[in-house]
Amino acid sequence: MSNIDKKYQTNLSGELFALSLDPKAKPTLQAQLLEGLRRIIVSSRAYAGARLPASRMLAAELSVSRTTVQAAYDQLISEGYLITRRGSGTFVAKNVSHLTPPPSRPVSDQPMIKAWQPFQTGLPDTSLMPHAQWARHLDRAWRKPEPGLLARADSLGWYPLRMAISDHLATWRHLSCDPEQVIITSSAWESLEMIARAFIGEGKSVTIEDPCWHKTRDVLRMNRLHAQPTRIDRDGLDPARIRHGSAAAIVTPSRHYPTGRNLPMPRRISLLDWATQCGSLIIEDDYDSEFRYQGHPLPSLSGLDGLQHTLYLGSFSKLISTALRIGYLVVPKHLVGTARAYLERVGPRASLVPQPALAAFMQSGEFAVHLRRMRRIYSQRQSHLISELRVVDDLLEIQPDDAGMHLCLPFRPTLLQKTTDQDISSQARRSGLSVGALSAHCVLPNKPQALLLGYAGFAQEVLSKAVRVLEGLLRV
Repeated sequence: MSNIDKKYQTNLSGELFALSLDPKAKPTLQAQLLEGLRRIIVSSRAYAGARLPASRMLAAELSVSRTTVQAAYDQLISEGYLITRRGSGTFVAKNVSHLTPPPSRPVSDQPMIKAWQPFQTGLPDTSLMPHAQWARHLDRAWRKPEPGLLARADSLGWYPLRMAISDHLATWRHLSCDPEQVIITSSAWESLEMIARAFIGEGKSVTIEDPCWHKTRDVLRMNRLHAQPTRIDRDGLDPARIRHGSAAAIVTPSRHYPTGRNLPMPRRISLLDWATQCGSLIIEDDYDSEFRYQGHPLPSLSGLDGLQHTLYLGSFSKLISTALRIGYLVVPKHLVGTARAYLERVGPRASLVPQPALAAFMQSGEFAVHLRRMRRIYSQRQSHLISELRVVDDLLEIQPDDAGMHLCLPFRPTLLQKTTDQDISSQARRSGLSVGALSAHCVLPNKPQALLLGYAGFAQEVLSKAVRVLEGLLRV
């Protein structure tokens, strides 16, 4: 067996060992296992010819009887998904139409590293990370780990990290919450998925901003919820436009993504009144809130509400690295039990490995120093980018933003007559730039035209060169 074959067989075994079966659920264990096996094969994560683990081994890993596993294998053999070879085992059938064999060899022995293109949004500058300090905290956490790290982990996450996040929110966002209300997740995606499954339920309608982060719509659709896009104006989401019967609203009030607009206090109060009167939930995604360069931020919706009808989403992907895969969700006290029951059923996804190091990093004060340094450098980069963009001031509306990691630049009439933001985005991609198009984040008609330029992750000289390339594209 080649190394590449071993890799795909290992991946398949890992997928199968990770299946979650609930003996208390209505479908039988055999039916649950059969559905899980079929889903993995149909989703093309199992290559043709891949060998499945022995029934005895899979039964031991899933804590079910060998008879249950063998019955599921036999059913998939009869359906043509699997084949059995006497003395060799059970394999994914090669005649399943959508499956292809694994490549005979990797294209390269070196791992593929994605090159970030100038103007890509949402990227922090990881070179600013105090790596020596971070490594020290990781080493201390795992060289002599606390007993709790090696015991059965709390499904809500490492408690000292939840305490550190609680303190961080009280200091930076004036949001008072108990550590028990903080849930560690792997990402904003997982936080939204948990909200959809545990707190809202299938078939409900959820108000979303238009434009918005496209993955918000994806999460709702995948969890059988109905997204109700509501066009924002210069002041963000207008609560008066929320349709009747909406079970929840997902908003980015402190810095709307992707326009950067700030929801004013009267609308924040109106939105909270709507939630109270309708018994609906508000999901507050506090996107980019830590990176404020001017003035004082308005209180978070969750802080104003006292976490009665609001749930607060946060992430460390912009503060440390997108590779860290640590986010968090703050929920009302009366929903903590529901969250715990959900996570104990499906299992937590956030890795425990970085959690004690992150807790120590935050508690030491080094995280706050790191955050202040990022603010200062990102502010300088925004100022530099705005200065460089004056050469296209006749085509784009150039204005500073008091927060965030990217600029949203609306088209002026002269450019509107010539092209679209998505055309410019496509041309820029071919020229080595990652220029976002505002209209790509919209679903409602009459889509606004604007370019999204990320600056946080790029040095000033890189931004200067990128502006010259962009100017050439805009003036063609």
